[in-house]
Amino acid sequence: MRPGTLAVAVSAPLLVLTNFTLPMATLPQTAASLGAGPTGPVWILGSIALGLASLLLVAGGLADDHGRRRVLVAGTSVLAAAELVAALSPNVPVFVLARLVQGGAGAAMLAASLGIVGHAYPAGAGRLRATARYGAMIGLGTAVGPLLSGALAAVASWRSVYWLMAVSAVVLAVASARTLEESRSSVPRRFDVPGVVLLSLGVAALVAGVTEGRAGWSRPVVVVAFVLAVVLVGAFVAVERRRAEPLLDLELFRRPVFLVATGGALVVGAAVVGLLSYLPTVLQVAHALTPLDTALLFGVWSGLSFVASLAGGLVPLRAAARLALGLGLSALGFAGLLGVGGSLSLPLVVGGLAVSGVGSGLINSSITHLAIESVPAHRVSMGSGANNTARYIGSSLGAAGVAAVVGSLGPAQGATVAVVGCVVLTGVTALAALLVRA
Repeated sequence: MRPGTLAVAVSAPLLVLTNFTLPMATLPQTAASLGAGPTGPVWILGSIALGLASLLLVAGGLADDHGRRRVLVAGTSVLAAAELVAALSPNVPVFVLARLVQGGAGAAMLAASLGIVGHAYPAGAGRLRATARYGAMIGLGTAVGPLLSGALAAVASWRSVYWLMAVSAVVLAVASARTLEESRSSVPRRFDVPGVVLLSLGVAALVAGVTEGRAGWSRPVVVVAFVLAVVLVGAFVAVERRRAEPLLDLELFRRPVFLVATGGALVVGAAVVGLLSYLPTVLQVAHALTPLDTALLFGVWSGLSFVASLAGGLVPLRAAARLALGLGLSALGFAGLLGVGGSLSLPLVVGGLAVSGVGSGLINSSITHLAIESVPAHRVSMGSGANNTARYIGSSLGAAGVAAVVGSLGPAQGATVAVVGCVVLTGVTALAALLVRA
């Protein structure tokens, strides 16, 4: 392993999650500048998740079979170009297209980088420390995105941050090409074209339906998208069961550790990302905070998430138990946010975000570790891809659910109902994780 391997590999999730969260603090300004209609803000916020969820598993298979460094460098290079398009976007369709491409590029970066970590660090204490750092970068990126976009929007324009991200992506692409050794699976497979097409289109239809559903769940376009998703994903399962070399080995779901890692990622996306993606907007409307105010407020959550993820390996618990503890703390912190859309004081908001931030850090380090421990060594990128696919499908479902509830009930009552739902979801999943021996 070359010096700097871990530093370069963990920079990928930092960059991807920073980019993922950029519009959260500046959504009203971005939507107004691009002339967004009623569904425009929905796509500005959710389009990147569509790209990520659709291609993560595909990217994992490509990384395992054709080279993890190659896929990481390619993904980072495409990200740089898509950032430039976002910075220059004249309207919502162009910006959304740029974010879709950014999501696809981010999928390649996440799947390949975690595969690189899994290959570089065999099972043991070294892998535990490495995956803790990888998970910490997820929390740090979540913090950096809103802070960067809010700060640059205050002194320049919301577009400025995308220029900065383009430069950062170029730097990471060069560093990856020069620093990382190439690695690939010792058991190569033939490319599963039917699996790739069916899964990518199925996930895309699901996420598109959820995203459009925020503007009305009974509209024909939403119903058609959901029907397509069911048909395509069903066809994917049927095809994969018959293939000798599937894109996703469905037998993995018989492994309790893989199941809890993937299910935990789905819940984290739905509850944590779903709630936090709309909380800044609720705070700006209900408490008259500025984008920079909300970014700083969420810095408490993300900063503690970063620290807790780094320290996660020091907690004397098995990985599944750490996951349960993290989910429980997240549920407790979310409970402290009840009333956030009404008269709840900001000190209580800070307290709730602090507790849930610690929980999120423990979740990130545990899930990252479980994702690569639960699959064979030659399929670490497949495990990474499946885990992250679940996370971003969950984030789309969660963000759509929160937006629909807040939109129909108003900021005060809607935010309270959304918080209660997230508390229940994370609490139940915490109990399920306790039953797994890992």
